[in-house]
Amino acid sequence: MTGSPRLSVDHPDLDRTFFPLPTVGSVDVRILKSSFAVVERRAEHAVTFFYAHLFWHNPALRELFPAAAGEMQRQRDRLFAALTHVVARLGDADLLPYLHGLGRDHRKYLARPEHYAAVGTSLRAALAEACGDAWSPAADKAWAEAYQVIADAMQAGAADSDDPPWWDAEVVRHLRYGEDIGVLTLLPHEPLRHLPGQYVSVSSDRVPRIWRTYSLASAPRPDHTLDLHVSRVEEGLLSTVLVRDVEPGERLRLGAPGGRLTLRREGRPITFIAAGTGWAPVRAMLEELVRRPPDAGVRLFVVARDAAYLYDRPLIDTYAADLGWLTVTYITPAPGGPREQATARLATALGNRGLWPDQDVYVAGPPVFIEETVRLVAELGARPDRIHHDAVPAARPRPLGSGEWFLNRPAPHWHDPAGRG
Repeated sequence: MTGSPRLSVDHPDLDRTFFPLPTVGSVDVRILKSSFAVVERRAEHAVTFFYAHLFWHNPALRELFPAAAGEMQRQRDRLFAALTHVVARLGDADLLPYLHGLGRDHRKYLARPEHYAAVGTSLRAALAEACGDAWSPAADKAWAEAYQVIADAMQAGAADSDDPPWWDAEVVRHLRYGEDIGVLTLLPHEPLRHLPGQYVSVSSDRVPRIWRTYSLASAPRPDHTLDLHVSRVEEGLLSTVLVRDVEPGERLRLGAPGGRLTLRREGRPITFIAAGTGWAPVRAMLEELVRRPPDAGVRLFVVARDAAYLYDRPLIDTYAADLGWLTVTYITPAPGGPREQATARLATALGNRGLWPDQDVYVAGPPVFIEETVRLVAELGARPDRIHHDAVPAARPRPLGSGEWFLNRPAPHWHDPAGRG
């Protein structure tokens, strides 16, 4: 079982390190990583086998998962992405906090201790099936011990949280911008504590058991309301419902806030770079800066696939006119031009700005946009420890199997600011 994994872009080489396992000794990471390398080449088969094994031996668990076949494919992708992340981070200091957070997040799926045991059994069966003759007693033992520590860490994270599994929230306002952008104002029944720049997972009874992550587009308010900016994804069940169908008075469910794209106040100049509804967390951080003005200048670059997708431009223009410390640059293709022009125009605009080593840089948008933009600003001289972003996997069309996807990803189209389905 897996939620929405939060992936990191840096995976250090840990081939010669050991993963400490309390109470059962240590496992050589090479065993786990070498066996997983075999599984990666048969990822689609492994994940399909896992769910078949899980539901055959535990039919009641099927009710906890989405009913739609397409949604189960996304669930398979998230499972493999989470497993890939854990294997890549074995021995890393941030793995335990990640597992604690994953465990807290799984409470909204109604995960119980017996579910973790069932998942562990099916996972080992799937790994063994995918590895074939490469599976060994040593590999089985290593994965059994490693999974137990992973499950214990996740359950410890769930037990340590004082927050509810989710917050019920009423839709109090729903604005639409064209056919594909929706801005929802929500009022949680209990206050939801969050920081500007964080995201929450969202679910609706219109499409049961489907959760998607969306950034909060507002800093904390005295009335406890929250804003969500949703870009409809083609064939995205939840995003379509949120943009086109949900009405004021309806109830949504919100998971616990998360993410590391939060405002740092270090007294340095700030550069915000946002694509599409990646503007949402940047707007929240700007709201906070309006309340407590910064000590240095702020640069804002807003990227959209065309001018029609600059849905919040009136507010941005007001900020630019009223705030002496803020400069704004809009990046769109030329009228009628291909979307790829936005890529080149952003690179040119960023290249024309200096002082990158002095900047705190915040990047928000689709994962592929983040990946490309982080690389670009680093090449311009921004310090890696001052580049802040979340890397949240999004539902993206892919004709390849899971293993092919991870080993040979399609070329990114990061200029397309599609939301998360």
